[in-house]
Amino acid sequence: MAGRPGVRRAALAAPVDGPFPGLTRGLPGRRRPRAGRGAASRGEAAHPRRVARARGTAGVGRAPGSGLMARAAGSESGTGVIELGADSVPEMLDLVALTEPGPFWPRTHELGTYLGVRVDGTLVAMAGERLCPPGWTEISAVCTAPDARGQGHAARLVSALAARIVARGERPFLHVAETNTGAIALYERLGFKTRRQVTFRGFRTP
Repeated sequence: MAGRPGVRRAALAAPVDGPFPGLTRGLPGRRRPRAGRGAASRGEAAHPRRVARARGTAGVGRAPGSGLMARAAGSESGTGVIELGADSVPEMLDLVALTEPGPFWPRTHELGTYLGVRVDGTLVAMAGERLCPPGWTEISAVCTAPDARGQGHAARLVSALAARIVARGERPFLHVAETNTGAIALYERLGFKTRRQVTFRGFRTP
């Protein structure tokens, strides 16, 4: 699929043996586990050439997407935004299963800060940090329960994460499927601009 003028296309890949058959939204680069924690569980993003070389690995699909970055800081003053920890993982996994934002495993939250919004004690929205190439941090797993959409939860979460990332001298970026026009419009309103187009590729591992 042809890219936008002046925008490069890259290919991204990950196994699809997680809790749902979604395609990844990662960027090759080093990961940043939290201090004192081990590496994240199997299934995070990898370069498709490395995946393709794995014995018995089979491709199961691909989809076009966009990589966006922000130059300015967001706002960390989002009302009702809370930090999520290990005790919130069961709820986070339930929300991911309901909304399918991209691969998310029981230890994915160890890669960085995850923020959420609760309504009457129930987790209805979340977003967090995942891959961390030098000087950058990816905002990932942005999702809102269907009955809680249209209330600005995703905007507050992404803005709060972007503010934290910029405050430590890094630049926030994220990935989104080209068909998710609502999310693209939201991110652009928050100051994100398309940096390159990407191709998401899914693989089934033996």
